[in-house]
Amino acid sequence: MAAVGIHIAIETIFHGAWDFAHHWEKLGIPWWVVMPWIPALAGLIIGIAVHRWAPGAVGSGIPQTKAAFYNEFWQIPFETAVWRFLLTSVYVGGGNSLGREGPTVHMCAAIASSMGRSFGLAKFRVQAMVPVGVAAGIAAAFNAPISAILFVFEEIMDDFSSKALSGIVIAVVVSEAVARLLIGEDPILHATLGEQHGVHWWMLVAIPLGLSADVIGHFFVGSLLGVRQWCSESLRVPEILKPALGGLLLGVIGTGAFFATGLFGDPQNSVFSIGYDSLELAFESKLVVGAIVILLVAKIIAVIVCYGTKGSGGLFSPTLYFGGMLGALWGIFMVHFCDWAGLNPHEDGSRIVGACVLLGMGAMFAAIIRCPFTSLFIIFEMTGNYSLILPLMVENILAYSLAGWLRKVPIYDSILVQDKVSLRKMPTYQGARDYRHLPVSTIMHYDLISVSASETPAMALARLRDDASQMRRSYPVVDGEAESRSGFLGMVMQHELEEREGAGENITVGEMIADQNVQKITPDTAIRDAAMQMVKGDIRQLPVVSPTDSTRLLGVLT
Repeated sequence: MAAVGIHIAIETIFHGAWDFAHHWEKLGIPWWVVMPWIPALAGLIIGIAVHRWAPGAVGSGIPQTKAAFYNEFWQIPFETAVWRFLLTSVYVGGGNSLGREGPTVHMCAAIASSMGRSFGLAKFRVQAMVPVGVAAGIAAAFNAPISAILFVFEEIMDDFSSKALSGIVIAVVVSEAVARLLIGEDPILHATLGEQHGVHWWMLVAIPLGLSADVIGHFFVGSLLGVRQWCSESLRVPEILKPALGGLLLGVIGTGAFFATGLFGDPQNSVFSIGYDSLELAFESKLVVGAIVILLVAKIIAVIVCYGTKGSGGLFSPTLYFGGMLGALWGIFMVHFCDWAGLNPHEDGSRIVGACVLLGMGAMFAAIIRCPFTSLFIIFEMTGNYSLILPLMVENILAYSLAGWLRKVPIYDSILVQDKVSLRKMPTYQGARDYRHLPVSTIMHYDLISVSASETPAMALARLRDDASQMRRSYPVVDGEAESRSGFLGMVMQHELEEREGAGENITVGEMIADQNVQKITPDTAIRDAAMQMVKGDIRQLPVVSPTDSTRLLGVLT
């Protein structure tokens, strides 16, 4: 019911916002002057709420769900579900270009976790409730029960567990039944393609389509992470105003794309909000090349801006949008080669374009989200069309494999690393195979307890002993206040401080490490290289410093 509710709320708010913008034309103010300010207002609301009450309601919610499942004792407060519902409805309903599926996952995981705790279940059973809630939310959001089950095992649990399967299946069935009762049994996207003949021909189309989806997907993920980090660390704007700034930029981009394409029908025939209506136009081959290119480029920029400025929304819908538009371009291109394939361009042109849209959606989902089996089945369930299973399988595994080669850490885990959340407890990163390529940023400790170079061993130990949680085996030494991370000088061991304290020596910590040969690494150093450095130097704690400032400490690798 929560998943259906957020779907209805977004649709209602967005159409209300669109009508509100056009209402001003009665007063002589063009709608396109008003419309860009509505996403900005929605962003301001999000900025205020996130800053004051709901810091966990930023982004898609899937990284937060994974972190809670493995690192936070599986506790997701019920308030998270309430704030997710309200803020995503306002933000995406206000026209901002993100999706509802990721927030639905976070919201439903919070509901499931809260229910488990309210019934007094043991901790491991509360943890088992989280993937059950995730599956139920995905099933209702996409009208895709099989994909919901696959997504849980591919993204959240990282392995297949028959023990968890029964609860997940029951939840998915109930969720899907409720969703179909409330909003109908039709698929999310209507794709009438008919039977596709000439599988060998579609195989040849699927390979270049999968490769091009990987290139665009790699560019999108890199740009999104880069803009997100820049907005977080370098953009000199109050945190409370960043989502509003992103909303205003989105409003300008969306309004410009609306006029550039000339799609003056439904308001969702643009880059505003979710945009599935534009995908249906692509399925029906009703978009010309120029409009497709504008929508694709504008949507990519809009999603990067909205997500990078800490909006509340997900990446599933935008990913499908990118893939659909890319597929439409390939479809139009292939129509010109219908004679080579033995097809009639006048009779089969629309069917070819629609089929390429379908293939593009699957390839882009596999390239960006990195869940190949989910990407395969979700396309079938969303569109109700199963005629292209073989080429879809080929391009999905191609896109997935190449994406893993281009970028070792998937997008949701990269977001967690940016937020300084260690992935060392997650099963994906607990095998020796990862030490060859993954950076130390995925497993290093970000929570540091430092000592000042001006303190004596006795002073430092007295301060640390006041709070037992601050006791460590070793401590970074900084030139300044103990809480500072700048002015890093070296490392001092707990036993060294205790030995100097016991001997009654009145020297400072800075003098203790004056002759120390400090070995350092950066966050991008491969785990295996760092491990070899620790073995060769007989080092137990290796400081991780900024690649641009070797005196700025970011974390410690143990």
